[in-house]
Amino acid sequence: MAAQSDGKSFAQLYDVHAEEPLDSAAIHICQCCRTSACYWGCRSACLGSLLGGGGGTGTIAGGVRETHCPPREQLWLDCLWIVLALLVFFWDVGTDLCLAADYYRRRDYLWFGLTLFFALVPSVLVQILSFRWFVQDYTGGGLGEVEGLSKDRLQLAAVWMWQAAIHVLQLGQVWRYIRTLYLGVMSRRQKEHQRRWYWAMMFEYADVNMLRLLETFLESAPQLVLQLCIMIQENRAETLQCISSLASLLSLAWVLASYHKLLRDSRDDQRSMSYRGALLHLFWRLFTISSRVLALALFASLFHIYFGIFVVLHWCAMAFWVVHGGTDFCMSKWEEVLFNMVVGIVYIFCWFNVKEGRTRSRMVVYYTVVLAENTVLTGLWYAYRDPALTDSYAVPALCGVYLTFAGGVLVMLLYYGFLHPATAHLTPSPASSCCAQLLWGLPLPPSAPPTAPPTPAHMAKEEDDDVAVETCLPVFQVRATAPSAAKQEGPLIKIDMPRKRYPAWDAHYVDRRLRRTINILQYVTPAAVGIRYRDGPLLYELLQYESSL
Repeated sequence: MAAQSDGKSFAQLYDVHAEEPLDSAAIHICQCCRTSACYWGCRSACLGSLLGGGGGTGTIAGGVRETHCPPREQLWLDCLWIVLALLVFFWDVGTDLCLAADYYRRRDYLWFGLTLFFALVPSVLVQILSFRWFVQDYTGGGLGEVEGLSKDRLQLAAVWMWQAAIHVLQLGQVWRYIRTLYLGVMSRRQKEHQRRWYWAMMFEYADVNMLRLLETFLESAPQLVLQLCIMIQENRAETLQCISSLASLLSLAWVLASYHKLLRDSRDDQRSMSYRGALLHLFWRLFTISSRVLALALFASLFHIYFGIFVVLHWCAMAFWVVHGGTDFCMSKWEEVLFNMVVGIVYIFCWFNVKEGRTRSRMVVYYTVVLAENTVLTGLWYAYRDPALTDSYAVPALCGVYLTFAGGVLVMLLYYGFLHPATAHLTPSPASSCCAQLLWGLPLPPSAPPTAPPTPAHMAKEEDDDVAVETCLPVFQVRATAPSAAKQEGPLIKIDMPRKRYPAWDAHYVDRRLRRTINILQYVTPAAVGIRYRDGPLLYELLQYESSL
């Protein structure tokens, strides 16, 4: 756990073995393409066939289902998703700055100060964090050394000046988005060192999504409440105010959908989220956040001090709930506490899953509390409002609060019912077969012979049907133990800590030291780098991700 890692040195946490052979009983090979690269895609198809699902399967003789690798997402969709994320970012930030300038021109100095405060202060904090991550990645034997920058001081100084200028101009996230796009395209186009490009892209994309999630709930969410409150108080809505509010709302929903899609794409124990699922997730967030923000803005337009008290109390209650539930996102205690405080801010506006297991009961509790709070807030506003000023929009505003909430819940049910990439958490039966052992991560004994031995490449096509009928492994087989004379696959990083459970990020995403080790090994060895956590019987190979850009 995160707390257990405190006080341990780098050598204690990460034991790198450059020449240790990989445990053959812990590696699985896809029967469709004879590699471990699409391991999770075939695993989900095999699970679907065992459960009787027909998606992506066909029936062959003997009643055994035949499974195939699911098609990869098209490259243009991946690129379009990132480009749209960049456009949403520019739309959000640009409209906020234009609106602040408009308030200054109209001599509304209070609204100008608040709008500019919520636009700049969160951005500065995020840029500081982004630059700190850059320093950690490029110093102490990190990317700067493996890329040869440490030997060329002039080039290293140029890189540092370039990054400093980018972050001073508040463009750190823009640079990370562009770099993610470049690395992703190169990981698809370059056959040489493909895994190196791919993992550089995954690390960069994870960083920018975490930064955007932090910034949107520190900047876009308060900005949205502020602009709606101004419109209600002044009893009029300017075009620029509406455009800015819409940009903030879309930014919140987009970041949440993108964050959850990437989080699932980064883990081999979870099925990836499709773009259709991401769009439905986005609309779910749009509706629920709209309802919540409208209720908060109505209440804040009349009760300024009580609104602040309500926000602080709600944040404290949600933060306590998160701490009580127990989270394991970060590598140290103080980072975990900071993370719980940020999640408490997120819970002011929307639901955010931070604990593994079935979330149905927690979501029911959260949305029940939010509905009750929205009812109280809007009820107090309606009781104490000025009828002469608000009769024109009072009823539509109340209808908007409840209709958008109901719409969000309906879209959420559609998402979880049809497009949620849920993984069936089933337990093997007492008469557990080798299929069940592989599906649920139970290792076969090292001395046990493989149930379906690998076949030569020229015989693979002829024997696929025989393997599917005669064994209980329609998709997998266990790789035979390599002869001692064969070239060993290389380096294996053993991590002396349990693997973090979904919805947490894996340690090699959030721990910069481990990420630095992976980057160094990616550059110095031509073989695939492997990762094994203490409680993971299956080898966690870096080449098995094919679900995203």
